[in-house]
Amino acid sequence: MDASLTAALGVGFLFGLRHATDADHVAAMSTLVTQQRSVARSCLLGAFWGAGHTVALLGAGATTLALGLTVAPHVERALELAVACVLIALGVRALGRAPVSLHRHAPRRGEPGHQHAPLLRIGGRPFLVGLLHGLAGSAALTLLVLSSIARPLDGLLYIIVFGVGSTAGMLGLTTVIALPLSCTGARWNTAARAVEAAAGVGSLGLGLWLVWQLA
Repeated sequence: MDASLTAALGVGFLFGLRHATDADHVAAMSTLVTQQRSVARSCLLGAFWGAGHTVALLGAGATTLALGLTVAPHVERALELAVACVLIALGVRALGRAPVSLHRHAPRRGEPGHQHAPLLRIGGRPFLVGLLHGLAGSAALTLLVLSSIARPLDGLLYIIVFGVGSTAGMLGLTTVIALPLSCTGARWNTAARAVEAAAGVGSLGLGLWLVWQLA
């Protein structure tokens, strides 16, 4: 591996880390993570988001590098609008959950609420959100790869490293969000639900702003 490719992959990883902190990613994942009381489950959400995000980027990148196709502007706009609609839906969902959760005590060990949900049920929603985010951001990334990396296999490697970086960044982000909530306990259930409501407001507001920007 030559030095220029190594440097490009290093930059790709750093770009991936920063990419995870984009406002729409933070807003969407905050509404999901605030529903969890376990740091491990929250990190699992981040891992599923990263998996969906990377799968979308790899699919778009492979198509671009193999066939020379690029994402048309109207398709890119439609995907960005879809992201905005998902943010609105997640925000409304979080706001709808918060008042109910205020009156619900944290389940004790052994009670039905403490049972482990199936892995697919936990990870399905963040995987789909990551998939959509990856598709919406694939145009800019694939154009960058095409303009800076000549060999297709090197381009795919760059996208994989970028995806690993974005997954690592999201894992860090979900941990930062989840740690305070996991320490609140039942006595601070109201505070935890207030954080969920705040995440809902942020997601809803950002989604509406994006719709206005795209209109």
